[in-house]
Amino acid sequence: MGLLERLFRKSPKRNKEQGNALERYAKSFIHAIDGFIYCLKYEHNMIIIFIATILVSIAGIYFSISTVEWLFIVGICGGISACEMINSSIEATIDLCTTEIHPLAKIAKDTASAATLILCITSLVGAILIFLPRILSMLGV
Repeated sequence: MGLLERLFRKSPKRNKEQGNALERYAKSFIHAIDGFIYCLKYEHNMIIIFIATILVSIAGIYFSISTVEWLFIVGICGGISACEMINSSIEATIDLCTTEIHPLAKIAKDTASAATLILCITSLVGAILIFLPRILSMLGV
């Protein structure tokens, strides 16, 4: 089969629920909320991320950080949360596909976790850059 034939071959469509566009968007939103609630209930790292987001938000209000600093805080907190949820979905998908220990499953799970770790380290560096000078100034150092 040639390249053009493969590109324009009909792909199977996912089985979408019936209803108008607004009903489908509402159902998608509800499913997303269900996923968020699941992660808060059962993924311990998500609880830590959620608490850290609350604490850093309180610190941002207390220290009156700038708009640019808020953009970093909001972006990195959202990115870490999203990355952790993607990590959880990758792990669940692998667990669905196989119960045996496989080196490729380990690589997939470990690299997905590493992505979240990289974002957490980035957020820590950002938090140090934003808050440490303010904390030191408050302490008179």
